[in-house]
Amino acid sequence: MRKINVLIICQSIHHGNTMKVAKVIAGQLNADIKKPSEVKPADINKYDVIGFGSGIYNGKHHISQFKLVENLEVQKNKKAFIFSTASICYKKMHEPLRQELISKRFDIIDEFICKGFINYSFIKYFFGGLNKKRPNEKDLSKAKDFALKIKDSF
Repeated sequence: MRKINVLIICQSIHHGNTMKVAKVIAGQLNADIKKPSEVKPADINKYDVIGFGSGIYNGKHHISQFKLVENLEVQKNKKAFIFSTASICYKKMHEPLRQELISKRFDIIDEFICKGFINYSFIKYFFGGLNKKRPNEKDLSKAKDFALKIKDSF
């Protein structure tokens, strides 16, 4: 059986929430992890499966993910998965990135989202933040299960 090469492209800024999830997924898939700024469009050709993840900002993934995808060539038989952390978990927040990836002919195999700690603006001052200690062990266990499901799809 041929080795499947997996790249996880992760932008995790404020508290490292999404990177925690990325590391769990990468551990199960033996994947490389890079920031969008570290990926050149030609690098995509070295991998069979690409994971795209970030925190959710104003209802969608970090802009760096969109800038990277915009510069990619149309793909052939390239599988992708999407993941995120967010203050409120709605998979519909993946839709903008999903549509960009589909426009580049990626085959989206699965998606994962979990809560992440947030403490900006009035949330910090009035509540001390939301989703404290998230992602937690239960969230990371679900991320591991997600990765194993992806691995089974190879």
